[in-house]
Amino acid sequence: MDSIDKKILKLLQQNAEITNKRIGIEVGLSTSAVQLRRQGLEKEGVIKRYAAVLDKKSLDRSFVVFCQVTLARHKKEYIESFERIITSFKEVVGCYHTSGDHDYILKILVKNMEAYHFFLVNKLTAIEHIGDTHSAFVINELKDALEIPID
Repeated sequence: MDSIDKKILKLLQQNAEITNKRIGIEVGLSTSAVQLRRQGLEKEGVIKRYAAVLDKKSLDRSFVVFCQVTLARHKKEYIESFERIITSFKEVVGCYHTSGDHDYILKILVKNMEAYHFFLVNKLTAIEHIGDTHSAFVINELKDALEIPID
């Protein structure tokens, strides 16, 4: 990946709808050369997909919770089962297997506290082998960047 590829990626992260023509103007390449580079980045898996960034509040999903989950035991089948189930929940928009005092950190988007309570009682704690959960509620979101820094 050269400096032109990096410039293309930066432009696409800022606006996934940018045209190849506009990218070409910005990086000094023809439209067809930009298309070839984009296709190469897609084929290599550097560009995984294109997506729209939606407003959580407009979709009644502005209540953000970070929930730390500890499994009761660390057996392979318990881990695999938890991961399979937790990734199927639409409320969970991020799931990270972590080191430290807890095994996982979940980012959960719901409408309000009532919706989170329902999720916690009826879905999350219904999963077998959960030992403990700790929830932190976002008071104010200062930054939620989607762009990956590119040097």
